[in-house]
Amino acid sequence: MNVVDKGIEAVAAGAREYLTFRLGQEEYGIDILKVQEIRGYEAPTRIANAPPFIKGVINLRGTIVPIVDMRLRFACTQAEYSSLTVVIILNLRERVVGIVVDSVSDVMELAPEQVRVAPDIDSAIDAQCIRGLGSVGERMLILLDIERLMSGTDMGLAAA
Repeated sequence: MNVVDKGIEAVAAGAREYLTFRLGQEEYGIDILKVQEIRGYEAPTRIANAPPFIKGVINLRGTIVPIVDMRLRFACTQAEYSSLTVVIILNLRERVVGIVVDSVSDVMELAPEQVRVAPDIDSAIDAQCIRGLGSVGERMLILLDIERLMSGTDMGLAAA
């Protein structure tokens, strides 16, 4: 069986691809189909009275894109900007939003048996926004429902 056949078989079996990224010591995954592009961090234009985790907006080829710093949103202890800091541009229900993360790791394919239900605990993330926990070898990924997370009323992003 060649690589293409294996890929088709994995999709038929319900495997999904996730873009993985880091926030502090944690590793997260989001559905690769929601990702439009990955860009280096550039300081956005600040918007008055926006929540602290909304860094501002950028002009992306004529589209005004709000930029959310996920490190601040998830109450990480530090949010330092370095050469590895990136912005993941997401396309969510005809809406474009950017998220700032520490670094992008890679794209991973996870089969349904590699995904476990997340425990019900209090955290900075609404439990409904966590699809599950993915495990690949020793790595544990927090799989986010990024569309639900970005459309939450606490995000301060008005509906499109």
